[in-house]
Amino acid sequence: MLRGYYNAAQAMFIQQRELDSISNNVANVNNAGYRKEEIRTNTFMEELILVRGRRALSGTFLQTYVQNNKVNLEQSNFEFTESRFDLAIWGNVYFNIRTLTENPNVYQTRNGQFELDGEGYLTLNKAGRVQGLGGDIYIGSDDFIVEPDGVIRNNAGVIDTLLLTYIPPEADVRKIVDSLFLYEGDEVMPEWERFDVIQGGFEKSNVDANKEMARMIQVQRLYEANSQILKYIDTMNSRSVSLAKAGSA
Repeated sequence: MLRGYYNAAQAMFIQQRELDSISNNVANVNNAGYRKEEIRTNTFMEELILVRGRRALSGTFLQTYVQNNKVNLEQSNFEFTESRFDLAIWGNVYFNIRTLTENPNVYQTRNGQFELDGEGYLTLNKAGRVQGLGGDIYIGSDDFIVEPDGVIRNNAGVIDTLLLTYIPPEADVRKIVDSLFLYEGDEVMPEWERFDVIQGGFEKSNVDANKEMARMIQVQRLYEANSQILKYIDTMNSRSVSLAKAGSA
């Protein structure tokens, strides 16, 4: 009975983590380049010892727990704005952003809603500067074009080429903030991999609000069902204790 109590409590914990993940996804549904999070569960074998007729019997059963949160890197839809500063990518490559902190880091993103900072560099909001093969990309004005291969040009010629990082669709990345990630795997792009940089649009969040709400309802019902199981087990335990006391009286 106690094992059933622990299993129901563990299930409630998993569903609570699931609800937290869904809530965060829904809150960021309108954030460009956001990648939804999904909890990843794992199992371990636990040994069960039974004694029957003075003979010990061993068995095993699976115990489920939350391993971590996984970022879903699925490609999302584009929204076209005709702004030269909005860039989107078709394919499995990501922009690189260098933070403007005391100890700068370079992170990956699919959020292509860029702008110019006060010094004329291409930036992502206040997150940092967009990186090219030559480092921070200096544009200076809105008179530029970005070609499908990431080459940036103006009337004077080539300004720079976007520094793009290849990340496999099933890779594990660490989320830094809503649309910035850190990928620490192999960045070598396969020869067969193709991509296009699209100017005049940005990639939206890959969260489907309808699916997330349906998932939330399902998880909520499972949470409530396990809560009822805990109440039933608690009631049975109380009655068992009462019967034991009555029997010993």
